Amino acid sequence: MDDRELKSIIEGLLFTFGDPIESKEIAKVLDIPSKKTEELLLEMKNEFDYSRRGIRIVRFNNSYQLGTRVEHHEWIQAIVVDRNRRSLSNAALETLSIIAYKQPVTKSEIDYIRGVKSDRSLETLIGRKLVIDKGRLDKPGKPIIYGTTDEFLKYFGLQTLNELPDVEDFNIDSEI
Repeated sequence: MDDRELKSIIEGLLFTFGDPIESKEIAKVLDIPSKKTEELLLEMKNEFDYSRRGIRIVRFNNSYQLGTRVEHHEWIQAIVVDRNRRSLSNAALETLSIIAYKQPVTKSEIDYIRGVKSDRSLETLIGRKLVIDKGRLDKPGKPIIYGTTDEFLKYFGLQTLNELPDVEDFNIDSEI
């Protein structure tokens, strides 16, 4: 198969699947090396951007997904009613930021940092698939440890957690 045909298949896979797909999974389906798959995905991403198409290829860690162009948000928002994208409460955002920066982190650590219980916020974040249970600590009570997901990266327009701003960049008054 030539590159044009491979790109066509990859585009169809990304469109049909909807959710992010790891490049190694695409490589396995196409029976081509992972490096070749990454090259094709990068070429496709650049071609979509150069042509200013209405869709683009978005990367999250080693996964790829089709998405709309950011600059078309105004028109897309006017036609789409997305019930699940209600804004997060301040409590949920506070909880999410603790998890993002401290992960893996337990509920008791989150509660201690916030100074209040975080049950409801955690429930919301898990329901929105922004946070997941990453396992349990090997200590008494075997507490659950939480971490962020690729959906978290997607929600905030990040490719990796390394793109989070440094905590030192925030102007935080420690007296509060």
